[in-house]
Amino acid sequence: GIYVCAKCGYELFSSRAKYEHSSPWPAFTETIHEDSVAKRKERPGAYKVSCGKCGNGLGHEFLNDGPKRGQSRF
Repeated sequence: GIYVCAKCGYELFSSRAKYEHSSPWPAFTETIHEDSVAKRKERPGAYKVSCGKCGNGLGHEFLNDGPKRGQSRF
């Protein structure tokens, strides 16, 4: 399936990029489109993430915290 922004419906993540993580929230390794999300550095190793179309807050991207070495976790 496709995960979309709750505010505007823009495509964000595919279920093919979803994986199990110890956090209680869904975790994804990549976005659907290059502009699916906008990022703003919040602290070393973490970006604040919002919808690339409407700016709705989505959470964070954690660098090098994905299922494989070098992958991010959204």
